[in-house]
Order: sequence, then C-alpha cells, then structure tokens
Amino acid sequence: MTAAEFTDGLIRVSLILLMVVASFRVFSPFMNLMLWALILAVTIYPTHQKLTAKMGGKPGRAATVIVLIALLILGVPIALIASSLADQLTSSVQSFRAGTLELRAPNEAVAEWPLIGQQVYDQWSAASSNLPAFIEANKTAMEALAASGLAMAQSTAGDVLTFVGALIVAGIMMAFGTRGSQALYAILSRLAGKEQGPRVYNLATMTTRSVAAGVLGVALIQAILAGVGFILAGVPAAGLLAFAVLLLAIMQLPAILVILPVVLWLWNGGDSGTVMNLVWTVYLVLAALSDNILKPMLLGRGVDAPMPVILIGALGGMISTGFIGLFVGAVVLAVGYQVFMQWVAMQGDEVETDKEGPEAAE
Repeated sequence: MTAAEFTDGLIRVSLILLMVVASFRVFSPFMNLMLWALILAVTIYPTHQKLTAKMGGKPGRAATVIVLIALLILGVPIALIASSLADQLTSSVQSFRAGTLELRAPNEAVAEWPLIGQQVYDQWSAASSNLPAFIEANKTAMEALAASGLAMAQSTAGDVLTFVGALIVAGIMMAFGTRGSQALYAILSRLAGKEQGPRVYNLATMTTRSVAAGVLGVALIQAILAGVGFILAGVPAAGLLAFAVLLLAIMQLPAILVILPVVLWLWNGGDSGTVMNLVWTVYLVLAALSDNILKPMLLGRGVDAPMPVILIGALGGMISTGFIGLFVGAVVLAVGYQVFMQWVAMQGDEVETDKEGPEAAE
C-alpha cells in the first residue's frame, strides 16, 4: 500500500467516523423517545396485525385505534398517578425547606420488624418527637434527599409526555411496520451475516416482546391498578406507594408487601366507613393478586433473560434517564444479554468443532 492510498483510506474512515458522531449528536436528544417507541411498536405489533386484518387491511387505521385505546386505558391512570407522585414530592420538599414538615409517631409494631425494626423505630421516634433537631443532625443527607425528590418531581411531567409521545410514534411505526421490519431485517443480516442475521432478528424481537409484556407489562398494570385504588381510597403518598409496587413487581416480589400495610392503615387510620374500607380492601387485595392472572397471559412467550439482568437494566435505566429508563433499560439490557449469549454459544460451537477435527483425524 502506497502512502497516497493509506492517506486516502484514512481520510475516508475519518469522514465516516465524523458522520457517525455528528448523526449521533443530532439523534441523541430523541434516543429515549425512539427506543421506547420501538419497544412499544415491537411488543404491540402482533395485535396490530390481527386488528389490521379485521379492518380490511388498513394498518394506519388499526394503529390509530390501538393508540387511542392505549391512551385511554393507560395514559389517564398513569397521568393521575404521576401527578399524585409529583404533588407529594413537591409538597414534602417545600414543607421540609419551610420547616413545617411533620412526621407521625411510629406504631410500636415497627420495633418488632426483623433485623432492622428497633433501629427504624428509634430513628422514626426521634424524628417525630423533635423533627427540626433530627433534620439538623442529618442536614447534609436530608438536603441531598430533598434535592433528589424535587428533581424527580420536576421530571415526572416530562416522563408522562415522553410516554404519550412514544405511544404516538409507536403507532406511526406500526402503520409502516412491514417496511420497517424489512429494513431492520436487512440491517441485521448485513451486520451479522446472511446466516446469523435472521437468528439475531428473531432473538431480539422475541426477547423485546417477552420482557416488555411478560415482566414490565405485568408490573405496570399491577402498579396502575394499585395506584388508582390508593388515590380513590385517599391513601397518603399514593404515587410513591404505586411506584413501590412497580419496583416490587419488576423484582418479582409480591405486591402484597406494600398493599397489606395500606389495608391495615385503612382499617386503623383511614377516614372511610366500614363498607368502603371493605370495598377498598377487596379491590387492593385483588390488585395484589392480579399478577397471578396476568403472568400466564403475558408470559406465554417465555422470558429467557435472567431476572437479575432485567432488574439491573431497569434500575440502571431509571438512574441514568429517569422513569422511562426503567422500561427502556430493562429491555435493552435483556436484548443485549441474549444477543451476547447467542454469540458466545456460536463461538463455543466453533471451538467444539475445532477440537473434534484433529481428534477425528487421529
């Protein structure tokens, strides 16, 4: 290779890298929105195809119907819960900074919690008896917590708008789903080869659907059911409790861990009468047990990614990009894990073949 050819090749590679970097910088503000929209589109696409067939082969009309139904069924409850969460966080932070924050004394049963009960009871009692002194003693940590809470409250409205925008973009993607699917298939075949490209395409598609529907979908529906019940029953911190239900459901822990204390509060400290307490108790218990019905329906495709991978992806995505990252991170990391393990399996087959060759020749 001559010096001129080397220089020419270097310039071409540099221009390609420059174009990639420039394109990424332009696209990066929309990264979360587009990833979330793509996940929704891939997950809902089979339903969209069935509805398209029933509507005379009109994908645009079918996508519009799905988006409107999703906004009505999911968008309104999510907006209510998010609004409650933002109001609670903002109110708590403002009361903390104004020095008017009050804390109810703990029940003696708290001290009987295993391992941490006595310590939690002592700290809670100290805070409730003399909250200003407790805040002054833990000023640095409390200020950091207040700042985080206010930032989370401010980002909640943006997350709700992002969800609505992603749902609309997902509808557009589904309307042009055939061409988009063919383009993605061609890209993966180009990157992974004609033999492995289809396998990677199917693996990424099925993993996205299984994680989004089987884990995150179940968790989101259960959190919405619980959150609506908390709000209607007048439970304090309804948004925070719904968020706790969401995290527990993603971690595959029973939501009853949050709902049972709420039910006990309804009967011991709530303002509703006996009849309404019974109604809310039945509703919340059913919401806690709803995953037993939802999982067999939505986990039929199977979730092959290990639960720690999904959990790390969800928490990491939430920490890095906010509430939407809770869902995007879980799916992206699960897909990445599955593709990586598929690559490892392919390499293992090649190594095994190499080992068998010389032995067979001997």
